[in-house]
Amino acid sequence: MQAGQGNSKSWQLDFEPEAAKQVEPLMGWTASFDTRQQVRLRFDTKEEAIAYCERHGVPYQVSEDKPFARRIMSYADNFAFRRRDSWTH
Repeated sequence: MQAGQGNSKSWQLDFEPEAAKQVEPLMGWTASFDTRQQVRLRFDTKEEAIAYCERHGVPYQVSEDKPFARRIMSYADNFAFRRRDSWTH
């Protein structure tokens, strides 16, 4: 398996919950009447996302992820003698 950063170059707008979730009494499921939590808007650039929030009066907070640090290793490194942790399935 490989973990990459595919399709992660866009900006996403997530709405904060307006009300706490409640337990629905009949079935015991977690319920919420806040439908904005189901909406996720994606933008190509940070400027587009900020412009949308300002145009529609949505308060916003910008948070940027730190760069992904990747350790380069080969398949043979899984079986190396210098390996410190045990190799198990």
